[in-house]
Amino acid sequence: MKPSLITIILFLAFTSGLYAQQKADLIITNGKFITLDDQHPAAEAIAITGNKIVAVGNNQQILRFKRAGSQMIDAKGKTVVPGIYDSHLHVIRGGRFFNTELRWDGVKTLNRALVMLKEQASRTPEGQWVRVMGGWTEYQFEEKRLPTLAEINEATGKTPTFILYLYGLAYLNKAGIEKLGITGDTPNPTGGLIQKDPSGQPTGLLIAEPSAFILYSTLSKLPELNQEEKVNSTRQFMSELNSLGITSVMDAGGGFQNFPDDYAITDLLAKKGELTVRLPYYLFAQKPGTELQDYIRWISMVDITEHSADNHSDKQPIEYHVQGGGENLVSSAGDFENFIKPRPELPAVMEGQLKAVINELVKHRWPFRLHATYNESITRFLNVIEQVNKETPLNGLTWFFDHAETVSDENLDRIKALGGGIAVQDRMAFQAETFISRYGKTAALNTPPVRRMLEKNIKVGGGTDGTRVSSYNPWIGIYQFATGRSVGGTPFTAKENYLDRITALKLYTQGSASLIHQEHDRGTLKEGYLADLVILSGDYLNMNEEDIKSIRSELTILNGKAVYGSGEFRQQAPVVPKALPAWSPVNFYGGYQHK
Repeated sequence: MKPSLITIILFLAFTSGLYAQQKADLIITNGKFITLDDQHPAAEAIAITGNKIVAVGNNQQILRFKRAGSQMIDAKGKTVVPGIYDSHLHVIRGGRFFNTELRWDGVKTLNRALVMLKEQASRTPEGQWVRVMGGWTEYQFEEKRLPTLAEINEATGKTPTFILYLYGLAYLNKAGIEKLGITGDTPNPTGGLIQKDPSGQPTGLLIAEPSAFILYSTLSKLPELNQEEKVNSTRQFMSELNSLGITSVMDAGGGFQNFPDDYAITDLLAKKGELTVRLPYYLFAQKPGTELQDYIRWISMVDITEHSADNHSDKQPIEYHVQGGGENLVSSAGDFENFIKPRPELPAVMEGQLKAVINELVKHRWPFRLHATYNESITRFLNVIEQVNKETPLNGLTWFFDHAETVSDENLDRIKALGGGIAVQDRMAFQAETFISRYGKTAALNTPPVRRMLEKNIKVGGGTDGTRVSSYNPWIGIYQFATGRSVGGTPFTAKENYLDRITALKLYTQGSASLIHQEHDRGTLKEGYLADLVILSGDYLNMNEEDIKSIRSELTILNGKAVYGSGEFRQQAPVVPKALPAWSPVNFYGGYQHK
């Protein structure tokens, strides 16, 4: 029986409507796409509708999705990758202070760093400080040494100055010592040392022995920006992350960051639709001795089950929600990675305190993450988690360790058995030389043993731990895992622990997403996945390996829309306003230094 005319018309209307639905809002052609899709690893072009990828293929295939209103971008042969996902970054805290910070990240000489310090001191107004945060090491400088207090004082004069060096120490200039009222009679805080000269006067050196509390508590006494400036600062920081290709971050909380008060800035930006990174975040216990009470209170305030599915509504298209507890769950479990000093011995009360908190989290199905540097600490932490699991089964609850530099093969098996993951960072890129000087070259060969983690099918995600003790540049971590070298050029990793460049990139995309079961809709350039992608400044797969750590984004797409553009792609993205206040180092140097 022949189909009726009306049947044919209805069929044509249906098929043309289906075809119209597949027309693209954005098409990028002539790219060198690294899709990270093992079935289709390379492509020339991509079509995006709304916030989703609708097709990936060659130019001819993708141009079929073009319509009258489609935005067209020619990648001009440049490399395109999925958006970078940093599994461990402190965006919410870091954003509030970014505009106050002079970054030495990437500076190639100490002389240049000191020139920047002097220039910034001259323009910083009375009542404010010059502050240099972590993310730098003496080994990145041609001089291969730290600044002296005399050099710092000469450069900064009467402008109070605080310079943080990793988790190990901080420098205060003479004006800073006076401003904080530190004298020869000021007592050392627990776990810290205020260095004194032979006459008993403070030199300006604050030393973590081994706790970083002395560093962070001093930093917390410095003046903050006002509300308008904090909003601007957070937007600047997110744009800086976008400039490095970052589209998603798991915020790991941080000390001196109280919930919900200190989340007001990102709360506001989320409500206004102005977040430019996806931002699930964790709640970090703040005060020693009250951690359990804090988590009980937070659990009563926040319903984690609300966020079991991603929210891509028009009102809040970018994820922003409490993801769980950590990275600090109890103060007594803080095994700080200060490789300048010996490994801290955690107190005997740790197990009981940690068990009480983890048990409460598990009972209420709250995911958790736990800072854990040393294998000795990891052994004790796993003992606790195994005890909790016997009494209140994890039953697939999401949890993972952060860092895990010296984790043993045996403990990797225990982590696997408990369904845990590991968020690894680029710490050895900054501290390999210090680690080797304390523990020896052999100990550094598999620090962290990332290859073994992957061989055991443990979920592993890459991160930076920026901003205070590391740089927020994810390409340093990718460089570390692909080359086995520090930013100072020191080879430290065994060849068998190297990752090929695709696997290293997967750590910082699919791997991070997998830690919280998000790998099924992001981290890959594939039909149906979220449209988060980056046009890179260099040919990642073929460039000189030393250039990997200097990669930047030329165009960053988040949720199907451009959030950052530079060079010939600048016009494709919104303009980021100047940093506030006007004297902000960001206006004069930017953030990460590529010179």
